[in-house]
Amino acid sequence: MTDTVHADTPTGAPEELLALLDSLGFKRNTLTTAGPVYVWHEVPAHLTNAEKKTLATSAVPALLIAGYLVNITEAVWDPAAYQDAVQALRRQRTVAAPTAPRAPRCRRTR
Repeated sequence: MTDTVHADTPTGAPEELLALLDSLGFKRNTLTTAGPVYVWHEVPAHLTNAEKKTLATSAVPALLIAGYLVNITEAVWDPAAYQDAVQALRRQRTVAAPTAPRAPRCRRTR
């Protein structure tokens, strides 16, 4: 049994997905062969098992919002980390939401 937590992506996955996984804390790995280049992401090995679960679960809301299919095993699922990540995304969206421009005030001129 291994304690490696990885994100499976298809061969030729879009750079947007790979960059998103990078930004979520996964470590990108590549293997170049005579054929295609294989790319995969892993949770950094130096993390504890609890930290690995938190990182993997925390990535789920951002991946879902970006439109990706996510299948996470119960072995690494952390409901509290998921709720924290959802709340963080909500806060981030609230702060980043553009405000509507104010309508100019009209003054009467005589």
